[in-house]
Amino acid sequence: MTNQDQSAHLPLDEFRRHGHQLIDWIADYLEGIEDRPVTSAAAPGDIRAMIPDNAPAEPESMDEILADLDRVVMPGVTHWQHPGWFAYFPASSSPASVLGEIASAGLAVQGMLWSTSPAVTEVESAVMDWLVDLLGLPAEWRTDTGPGGGVLQMSASDSTHTALVVARDIAVARGASRDDVVAYCSAQAHFSLEKGAWIAGYKHIRSIDVDEKFAMDPKALAAQLEADLAAGLVPAFVCSAVGTTGTTAVDPVRAIGELARSHSIWHHVDAAYAGSAMVCPELRHHQDGLDLVDSYTFNPHKWLLTNFDCSAFFVANRQPLLATLTISSPLMENEASDAGAVIDYRDWHVPLGRRFRSLKLWFVLRSYGAEGLRKYIRQHLAWAQELHAKIEGDERFEMVADTPFALVCFRHVAGDNATDSLVKSINDSGSAYVTPSVATGQTFIRVSVGSTWTERRHVDDLWDLIDSAASPV
Repeated sequence: MTNQDQSAHLPLDEFRRHGHQLIDWIADYLEGIEDRPVTSAAAPGDIRAMIPDNAPAEPESMDEILADLDRVVMPGVTHWQHPGWFAYFPASSSPASVLGEIASAGLAVQGMLWSTSPAVTEVESAVMDWLVDLLGLPAEWRTDTGPGGGVLQMSASDSTHTALVVARDIAVARGASRDDVVAYCSAQAHFSLEKGAWIAGYKHIRSIDVDEKFAMDPKALAAQLEADLAAGLVPAFVCSAVGTTGTTAVDPVRAIGELARSHSIWHHVDAAYAGSAMVCPELRHHQDGLDLVDSYTFNPHKWLLTNFDCSAFFVANRQPLLATLTISSPLMENEASDAGAVIDYRDWHVPLGRRFRSLKLWFVLRSYGAEGLRKYIRQHLAWAQELHAKIEGDERFEMVADTPFALVCFRHVAGDNATDSLVKSINDSGSAYVTPSVATGQTFIRVSVGSTWTERRHVDDLWDLIDSAASPV
């Protein structure tokens, strides 16, 4: 326990000392992370058992508290920043992002209105406009010159949920009953879309068949639209995926957009993972058709070196968004807002409160620059292609999907048991971690190349592990 007065805050000189200590701890952690097993060995309840049942009655020293990062926290950490992380999708971070997060926490401002901290709003709007140019998005999506704009949310799930709510309200304003509105997505769409649609009150959610590349089939969508219209239902929302979670399949955005326009349906694009890759101009053909899109989301916290949470959400026209989400209160009235001279981001998403998320993204974009970000993405693309070629050239394996980005999907030709066994061998090694999934009724392995600290040698090591662990045909 400390000798300081129990009612006193941590003195700033102590805060300074422990702050340096914590930065050193983080740097040491990242420097030595490769020597740790990727996944935690903790059993259910192990971490909780090391924590007292009640909060301390007397203050504890910060030395004791920080020591418990190693004693209590570290045994229960699965190391998402490990260079052997090939599971799920990357949850990227970077030193620049961490520093931005610290600065945001230190300022501890509430950015619900422009007036509650002008920098929160104006840095965010500038950074979102930067992203429009960096990703090759339509210029009309810039807040400074166009009718659209961008806002940072917690996750792509929140962004998609917001789009679903706006689409629903547009349909209702045109005379539809809420019980009749319909949402459409690919059979390969992320499950959060279905959850968001149910939360938004949609009673009809259509899962549209995919083609041999796992992309939505526009003919199947057109047929379902006609069937629902004939049944007296009201198509309200359709989602195209640029890089599905399962296989990074790319839906035909333009064809879907043309159908959506012809039926006055809100068209949303979920590019949660692959959107970051659009900093590379040579990949932007995957998102052809954005001129026919009403909203778009991608997660810098997946593959753009910015730690969670940081999801970018854009709309082609912000007026429907504001019409749905704006609510007034005497407590929120101020001269700048009343004059319509500023953006109040509390009207751009469900939460009222919002933190200074854009600060870390601003740090990252400035620290790496456009060329640094392109180099980062391109090396992952190249390593994934190299791994794809090795797997495809081995008779023990078959590819499950193309590799348009940096996710390699394959399975053992001997079937599910052999594939499951290979997954277990990889993950039990401690040096790498992959996730299995299922497509066309068969188990396959997803290898996501994209961790911040992954180098070519780690991908080579993974191949050596796959090669040695896989059973013969």
